[in-house]
Amino acid sequence: MPTDPALLAERKRTVTAHMAGDLAAARKRYGAYLARCPGDQTMWSNLGALLRREGMHAMAVHAQRRAHAIAPDTRAVRNNLANILADTGAAQEALALRMQLIEEEPDDAGLAAMIGKTLRTLGRTSEAVEHLERACAAHPEDAELVIQLALSLLSHGEYARGFAMFEARWLTGELTARQVARPKWGGGSLAGQRILVLPEQGFGDTIAFARFLPVLRRFGPARVTLAVERPLRRLFGGIAGVDATDGDPADTDAFDVWTNVMDLPTVHFASGADVPAPARLTVPQAATDRARAMMAPHRDRFRVGVVWTGSQTYRGNAFRSFGHDRFAGLIDVADLQMVSLYKGPRLAEFHADGTAQFILDAGASEADFADNAAMMREMDLVVTSDTATAHLAGSLGVPVWTLLHWDAFWLWQRGDATPWYPSMRLIRQAVPGDWDDVFARVRAGIESEIATWRARRCAS
Repeated sequence: MPTDPALLAERKRTVTAHMAGDLAAARKRYGAYLARCPGDQTMWSNLGALLRREGMHAMAVHAQRRAHAIAPDTRAVRNNLANILADTGAAQEALALRMQLIEEEPDDAGLAAMIGKTLRTLGRTSEAVEHLERACAAHPEDAELVIQLALSLLSHGEYARGFAMFEARWLTGELTARQVARPKWGGGSLAGQRILVLPEQGFGDTIAFARFLPVLRRFGPARVTLAVERPLRRLFGGIAGVDATDGDPADTDAFDVWTNVMDLPTVHFASGADVPAPARLTVPQAATDRARAMMAPHRDRFRVGVVWTGSQTYRGNAFRSFGHDRFAGLIDVADLQMVSLYKGPRLAEFHADGTAQFILDAGASEADFADNAAMMREMDLVVTSDTATAHLAGSLGVPVWTLLHWDAFWLWQRGDATPWYPSMRLIRQAVPGDWDDVFARVRAGIESEIATWRARRCAS
């Protein structure tokens, strides 16, 4: 801590800018300040937290290690280092730090939740469940502990208990709670009542959990209406379990009670352990005609639809996604025609470096997920990052390889297959952050698929 009044004033201005959310200005100020006071561990740790928030994860690790080297016993420094290590895949080191910290303060509920999360990341889900059950017993009102226990149970395949606790997702501050001027359905009889089902946060979640809509029929509703966002409307036309897909939570005259689509698995798994088949989706003829016309010139090649990233607003997207250049590295595979199914802000870079001259851009002109689905049906294989297209391809039953980072969505559990989507193969990072090995396996797999495809063509 400096004693010079001018440096103290600059330190205060830097922290004030950081706290106000002016991250670019704060980052510049941190650099100037630390150039003059490189021994201030608090400011190194603050800088690390800022860099983490900005998605500059490698630099955040360096900043937190600087802070830790200066003050290895400072609790806040160790906690911040553990956070960024967990983010970047150094889960074992993060766990060791967090275990030290909880020995010093056993009643730290937030830390207990992160220990459970880290154990789950390491694949030690049974330990995570046991640890979090003890922590929840000690802190039953802590929503973060409850949601981490729910996610650990779900990762462990204990769906009945996991979904029953998953309601806590609305209490952690990560999501904005629903504001609907009608009562939420409590799970009882729906005789004579109209129920509105609301979608979840991501399109992938809505596609994945639409399979549970028919469970509502057990409760005798007068009408089931699903609120469907525009990109899914054509795809969800005639979906099983609902009477209409034009639901609007603001139109309170049209329903009596409401629920979330991800609340429905709780009802389903309360009376059975099976994972239902994916929802049957509607692919309109117009979308099919468009896809067939686009692919007509490529019938003599093995067609692979590719997606490399999901929503840029999703906090973990940087870890689950990769650059389009990974697929560009497969352009030289004989008889392969790749087709981009991606639509979003990262298309510009895909076109800027010439990749789009070799990988057909079908996604940019798609109107919605129905167009995306139709194009998938024209593919021999879909290879995608862990995003909505994985759930869409799996629901359609097309062959799909989903490429997973080291800390994947709970639904994928462990292994290379999933009961949620029989047509899906899971290809996981063996080492955190290592996409090279993943794409080496993708290349070998595609070459094998093409060899089989060639043999079938020769035989016919």
